[in-house]
Amino acid sequence: MSEEEKEQEQRFDRKAEFVRKMARETGISEAQVRDIIAMVGYDHSSIVREARILKQGRT
Repeated sequence: MSEEEKEQEQRFDRKAEFVRKMARETGISEAQVRDIIAMVGYDHSSIVREARILKQGRT
């Protein structure tokens, strides 16, 4: 495996771990977290805000 492939794999792992962490923290699904990230990027505060709005809409 080349150095570039290793770096790319590590980046993917960090992003996947971030998605899992945000799903646990906010109580929404990983798919929903990925959808939010597609809209607002990887900003923690923005993801939490959007997750709260999403959860309020379900109740």
